[in-house]
Amino acid sequence: MSAVRERLTDGLYGLGWGTVKKLPEPVAVRLGRTIADATWKRRGPLVRRLEANYARVVPGASPERLAELSRAGMRSYLRYWMESFRLPAWSEERIRTGFAAKDLHHLTDGLASGRGVILALPHLANWDLAGAWVTTELKIPFTTVAERLKPETLYDRFVAYREGLGMEVLPHSGGSAFGTLARRLRDGGLVCLVADRDLSASGVQVDFFGEPTRMPAGPALLAQQTGALLLPVTLWYDDSPVMRGRVHPPIEVPGTGTRAEKASVMTQALADAFATGIADHPEDWHMLQRLWLADLDPAKSPGPGSEKGRP
Repeated sequence: MSAVRERLTDGLYGLGWGTVKKLPEPVAVRLGRTIADATWKRRGPLVRRLEANYARVVPGASPERLAELSRAGMRSYLRYWMESFRLPAWSEERIRTGFAAKDLHHLTDGLASGRGVILALPHLANWDLAGAWVTTELKIPFTTVAERLKPETLYDRFVAYREGLGMEVLPHSGGSAFGTLARRLRDGGLVCLVADRDLSASGVQVDFFGEPTRMPAGPALLAQQTGALLLPVTLWYDDSPVMRGRVHPPIEVPGTGTRAEKASVMTQALADAFATGIADHPEDWHMLQRLWLADLDPAKSPGPGSEKGRP
């Protein structure tokens, strides 16, 4: 990314956080939908990639059905951004009433037992809102990891934004994140990780909607090393202002096998849980990047490329 483009990107995000958060909520909702529909009508590379990904999730879907899904998907994606730009200005009451979770006992019972807990999520709906709800409604602090974005000032904006919502944020690169996460878990803490896309090129190969891809091994390895509970979480929107979510049953560490073999089994179980939530609400899966191995250039890693989505 050129220096000029980096400055423009940073400036646009700064404008979003500085301006959108001041808008009345109905105005922000309409603005998000207008931008989503205009983007969808242009049928640029992100929209086409979204449809290609949805074609895996909804096999046999007609071109008309995929177009409907991609339009709904862009509206969901822009809802995420409008909410994220406005979250720092939301009252505690608005955050508390903005999310409702099913089977929350998996999380609360796990923490009450003294074990650390790892929440692993795909890019569904708005995990920042779910995280803000955890720190606000449950009063539970947690640690997460953020992809290092370009320019550095944009990464700093995202870190400041998430820290302002009560999260401890570690950089994905640098090599020290795993050790810090393990310490938090051994102390009985909570770690939240977005885990449906491998950024390291060293992830675990899994079957995902019938085709191979790679997902990060980190959640499974952390659970093995620390004894923490590994819980998949899926999120979705409905027609109300309230985002919904479900905490899935824990993924157990296999009793036999090598460390790598156990991680493979656990990551596949995580992928299966993600697939359940994504299949139920495909339009809320904001995967605007190439994901499946068949779509990736074998000479390149599946790390961040020219197709940017959510950090």
